[in-house]
Amino acid sequence: MTAHHHASHAHAPAHAEPDPDLSPTEYWEQRYSGSERVWSGKVNATMASVVAELSPGTAIDLGCGEGGDVLWLAEQGWTARGLDISATAVGRARDEAAARGLDGASFEAVDLDAWEPEAASVDLVTASFFQSNVALDRTAILRRAMTALRPGGRLVTVSHAAPPSWAKDHPAKMVSVQDEAAQLGGYADEWEVEQADERPRAAVAPDGTPGEHLDAVLVLRRR
Repeated sequence: MTAHHHASHAHAPAHAEPDPDLSPTEYWEQRYSGSERVWSGKVNATMASVVAELSPGTAIDLGCGEGGDVLWLAEQGWTARGLDISATAVGRARDEAAARGLDGASFEAVDLDAWEPEAASVDLVTASFFQSNVALDRTAILRRAMTALRPGGRLVTVSHAAPPSWAKDHPAKMVSVQDEAAQLGGYADEWEVEQADERPRAAVAPDGTPGEHLDAVLVLRRR
C-alpha cells in the first residue's frame, strides 16, 4: 500500500531512513522496482473483519499498493478502485485483477496530495496502514476522501497503533485512534464514530517466535 504527501505509502515498514533527495514518487517507485512483490497480496485481516459486516457497494482504497485490499473487496461484490502513487504497484495490481477475472477492481496511479474526489460518489473509503516515512499529509488526504462518501457511507482506517511486539524501539510514527477520531469526526452533526479502538493481531517475529501487532481501527459513518 502506498501513502502520500506528494503521495506515498501505507503498508511499508519504516525502519530505514529514506534518502532525503528522493521525492515521495521516487521513493515508492524504488520500493516497488524489484521483480518481487513487496506485500503478500492478501487483504489486511483487520480491515476485512470490519468491512465484511457491510453491504457491498462502491469503494475507494487509499494507498492501495499492489492491490490486496481492493482485490478482496471486489471478491466480496464491491466495485472498488485503488489509488497509489506508484505506477509499478498499480501495474501489478491490475495484472492480478486480470488474472483473477475481477472486473470490479480498478486501479489508478495518482498523487493523493493533488487528488480531488467526486463528492458523494462512493459508499466506502478504506485506508490500511496509510502511514509513511516520507512526506504524507495524512489528515488532509483523509478529510478530502471523506467528501467522496454518500450519506450512510463509511471511512474505515486501520493503522499501526504501536510498534510490533518485538520492535519496541521502532522509529515509525504511530497513530492515536482517539486523536484521529477527534480530528476527522469532529463534526458530530455530520459524522458518527462507530469504532475507535485498538485490536491486537497475532504475528510472527523475524526470529520465528510468536508476537503481535496492535492495530488502530477507526470507522466513521456519514449521517
